[in-house]
Amino acid sequence: MLLPRGALALAGVAALACGRGSPPPPAPTPIANAPVESLPPAGSLPPVPPVRGPLELRVVYPPPDAVLQIRDSSFLLGTAGTGAATVTINGQPARVWPNGAWLAYVALPRDSIMAIRIEARAGADSVTLDYPIRRVVPEAGRVTTGAAWLDTLSFTPSGRIWLGRDEYLTLGVRAAEGAEVRLRLPDGTAVPLSSQPGPLEVPPGVRAFDRDTTRLRTPVVHDRYVGLLRGRSVGPDPGPLLPLPFALGPADSAWASVEAIVGADTARARWPLQLALLDSIPVVAELADDTTKPGTPDSLTVGRAAPGGTYAWFFPSGTRAAVTGRRNDDLRLRLSRAADAWVPVGETRVVSSGEPPPGAVVGSVSASSRPDHVRVRIPLSQRVPFRIEEDDRSLTVRLYSAVADVDWMRYGTADSMIRRMTWRQSASDEVTLRFELAQPVWGYRTRWDRSDLIFDIRRPPRIDPDQPLRGRLIAVDPGHPPGGATGPTGLREAEANLGVALELRRMLQAAGARVLMTRTADSAVDLWPRVALAESANADVLVSIHNNALPDGINPFTNNGTSVYYNHPRSVPLARAVQAQLVRRFGLRDLGIGLGDLALVRGTWMPSVLTEGLFMILPDQESALRSAEGRRRYARAVLDGIRDYLREWATEAP
Repeated sequence: MLLPRGALALAGVAALACGRGSPPPPAPTPIANAPVESLPPAGSLPPVPPVRGPLELRVVYPPPDAVLQIRDSSFLLGTAGTGAATVTINGQPARVWPNGAWLAYVALPRDSIMAIRIEARAGADSVTLDYPIRRVVPEAGRVTTGAAWLDTLSFTPSGRIWLGRDEYLTLGVRAAEGAEVRLRLPDGTAVPLSSQPGPLEVPPGVRAFDRDTTRLRTPVVHDRYVGLLRGRSVGPDPGPLLPLPFALGPADSAWASVEAIVGADTARARWPLQLALLDSIPVVAELADDTTKPGTPDSLTVGRAAPGGTYAWFFPSGTRAAVTGRRNDDLRLRLSRAADAWVPVGETRVVSSGEPPPGAVVGSVSASSRPDHVRVRIPLSQRVPFRIEEDDRSLTVRLYSAVADVDWMRYGTADSMIRRMTWRQSASDEVTLRFELAQPVWGYRTRWDRSDLIFDIRRPPRIDPDQPLRGRLIAVDPGHPPGGATGPTGLREAEANLGVALELRRMLQAAGARVLMTRTADSAVDLWPRVALAESANADVLVSIHNNALPDGINPFTNNGTSVYYNHPRSVPLARAVQAQLVRRFGLRDLGIGLGDLALVRGTWMPSVLTEGLFMILPDQESALRSAEGRRRYARAVLDGIRDYLREWATEAP
């Protein structure tokens, strides 16, 4: 289970922590020299071994410090110590497996602190556990005066903002239905906010991963109000645009407030917004990794289409662009007249103020042959932002804030890798270079050399269709730690992933492949060093082994199965091949493959996938991962998927 960008749930994953006092189970170990032919028939999970121990009630999830964001129901899981137990949660039955693990999806009270009573019985023995759980409730941030109320947690935007004088800022707040709502500035100016009815928001986890489509239908509410603001600063001065602002302690009179009026009742609250209008003099920033953070930097800064959104661009350190705005810790860069990107403030530095914004002239392009790749040199007068766009048999470099002066596009010595190079001025300040390839894309990478952009296009490996794994270097990543899910009996995902990966290594080596492991022990490894290790070794394929969980509020009994994730088009055939074999081996619901914004599959030098073979929170699937048989099945499925993919490539690729 991989959490991208620190999000709680993406690609059907959620962070599950072991409850306090739960001792860690022994780490799974691979079965040395186990013959592949001894694997049991495919299509089912290994049986759950029975446990008849003393009655001992434990809760693994949610942990005591959890705060759930749920509508009405959620899941709890843990162990009773014996498979002979019955377990109830506030009188609602939980399902208990033969090993004593239990799982329940139950209706929960709507209180901010939910009183949960868990009872377990086995014969004449019984155990009762009072287990309070906190939840987020809509009323938590309300300021109420009679019939009037405001939700102080709904103010959008909030914090520090810098934007141009001619830009509109959209304001939003939740307030009492039918209220007169307005923003009141310190000078007495009132900005009205109008009612905007709409359906109640569906939690992202429900929208993405709940198979019950009736949960997507929500009632229309009339408690949302929106307004527009332009050409006015709001609240205290937020400080300089760059670098990071220092903490300010302004007087209360400097803040704007919002009012909701219902008849004779008026609810008021301070709007925590500091809005400054930018000077027309341009500011230019250079991108660089934030070296104050722990871990190894990747020399890339991610760009997003909206603050906090998904990754859309990857800018190498040294790239420069004009700054046009800021929202809290996200800086807006002008890529071209038609494109903006938001990047972390902490990964930028000011290089000029009052000078013209960056603009590049693209010179003549040249390609040269290398043993494992073709190197393309793209001369630029400045390091402007760019983006790589991938199709099956072509790569396009989109250069922003650029104009073309491409007299020549030289192919160099005879090389069958690049069939055709073309360029065009796709917009007045955007240049696109297109590289049509003789074979499907296998990988690429970029870097700056002074102001020239170096674009390496990787040659596909030569694969023997009869023995497709022979001689291939396969990078195997046992996902986590840190982080990861935890099963009902306390099996950590990091341990389960490592057990499968070690077994996969043995099988791959037996099939003639070379194997690169990103870790071989139960120790924490950062995400980027895992990818960097595979790229520096020129691995042919990268597979990251994971197991899944769910966001709070989703029914695990109806929303589980097998899935595989990719990020680049070239990895789709590999994802499909591995997914087909995992479904065949375990017989679980086929959740299909998916495009995921996940660090382990964002690398561009090779095809890569991330597997979510089983669900850690399902007791029978956790039990399978504890068993040598289950780990062998998982590993064999991945092995067969990689072999099928490479064989198909060798057969179909020219």
